[in-house]
Amino acid sequence: MLESPAEEWAVDEAEKAGWFVRKLRWVGRRNGPDRFFAKDGRVVLIEFKRVGKGARSGQARELDRLRAAGVEVYVVDNPLTALRILEVPYA
Repeated sequence: MLESPAEEWAVDEAEKAGWFVRKLRWVGRRNGPDRFFAKDGRVVLIEFKRVGKGARSGQARELDRLRAAGVEVYVVDNPLTALRILEVPYA
């Protein structure tokens, strides 16, 4: 499955469940996560990848920096994993 359709499906399902979602652009930085999700005071950043792919080395370093700052951040290669993280029920 390509990254974009899987990401869009997960975003649509999250929005239906009440999540506020934005696509992120990291001006002046590289390797930041793709999406910002917020609901009920919880903020989650998710990097979406193709099935079987993980974060590139630069992405892994940037995500580790975010985690060290206390940010809830994930890399997912399956849209269902994103929904589980966000606790979104799906059919």
